[in-house]
Amino acid sequence: MSYTVSEKRQRIFAIFAASSGNLVEWFDFYVYAFCAVYFAHIFFPKADPTVQLLNTAGVFAAGFLMRPIGGWLFGRLADRHGRKKSLVISVAMMCAGSLLIACLPGYDSIGIWAPFLLLVARLFQGLSVGGEYGATATYMSEIAMKGQRGFYSSFQYVTLIGGQLLAVLVIIILQQFLDDAQMRDWGWRIPFVVGAAAAVIALMLRKTLTETAHNLASENKDAGSIKALFRYHKKAFFTVLGYTAGGSLSFYTFTTYMQKYLVNTAHMSIKTASGIMTGCLLAYMLMQPLFGALSDRIGRRNNMLLFGGLGAICTIPIMMLLQGVTEPWVAFALISCALAIVSFYTSISGIVKAEMFPVEVRALGVGLSYAVANALFGGSAEFVALSFKAEGHESLFYWYVTGMLVIAFVVSFRLPKKPEYLLNDH
Repeated sequence: MSYTVSEKRQRIFAIFAASSGNLVEWFDFYVYAFCAVYFAHIFFPKADPTVQLLNTAGVFAAGFLMRPIGGWLFGRLADRHGRKKSLVISVAMMCAGSLLIACLPGYDSIGIWAPFLLLVARLFQGLSVGGEYGATATYMSEIAMKGQRGFYSSFQYVTLIGGQLLAVLVIIILQQFLDDAQMRDWGWRIPFVVGAAAAVIALMLRKTLTETAHNLASENKDAGSIKALFRYHKKAFFTVLGYTAGGSLSFYTFTTYMQKYLVNTAHMSIKTASGIMTGCLLAYMLMQPLFGALSDRIGRRNNMLLFGGLGAICTIPIMMLLQGVTEPWVAFALISCALAIVSFYTSISGIVKAEMFPVEVRALGVGLSYAVANALFGGSAEFVALSFKAEGHESLFYWYVTGMLVIAFVVSFRLPKKPEYLLNDH
């Protein structure tokens, strides 16, 4: 199918508008984790600092566990009332959550209402980011130009990783201008204000999006129906769940957990580990379009088989080598190698799911399968890894990750060589 210059520009702008909201969503979600050390004492009674951090971590986890509900809620909304409406509402909810945290009084001012309202804000954000993935993945897959869908849909993870990097960057900049006391007093609120302001811009951009869902699809009685999803597309749902479990687990193992692994196991300084991971995440972000474009040439199924196969073979050797690494550049090379393998999955994460479901349950199928696997396996990665280490059996975690990647490899054989369902070409 050929496109005019005007059509190409329109679709590229739509990709930019949709992915900009994705960046803001993930920035807002992760800035909480990076700022928790500064505001824990404000929202919880005076106690041991570790207890305060555990309380904030519990609130963070609650937001994480809201993702499956968000995947269902916004998936149903996107399939019944359009992708655009779902995308607009999700970023508006994230904006509201960030603004509430930025303005929220502390425990000394309003007592128990402070941690309660903090929890409410995080539940809003958890719902929002849970619904964001399915709606964005579906929209970007449908709006991208035929023959280049792997390349363009890869920008979902470009902006997802970019949101994490931007959150780190904002904190680093603030640390250069504010001392520790100022950060703990009021400086921690600034990133949440930045996130809320950016969400308003993303909201305006998303309002300009062209709808990709056909009216006939949304009028279908099965549109957004979880009953129809499991009655007619159960095989597709559990196939996606199978390889997403391994994908999410490996993603969080080599991104969020890896900094702690370098400090606790390789015995590097926090500053060195942070520098290594910042460089690795930047390289990882830049890999996504390359691996997405590769899938346009070799097919999604081959991308997924390479992910599962190489991941299963290389995870244990890479983790073992990282145990005794002393040179930062060696650690950077090993982690980047692992992230390159993960990129076979993350670059096409959205489109390989979208192509498994028909349009009337596409956003629901993509969002819910991702959210469930992500909450169960991705969200628990750090806890499982640290639990094995505490018991003196750290290497069992490497085998656990490898086992899940073997499952992803086997499940990927069930993927069709050509898309199960054609995406919109209008």
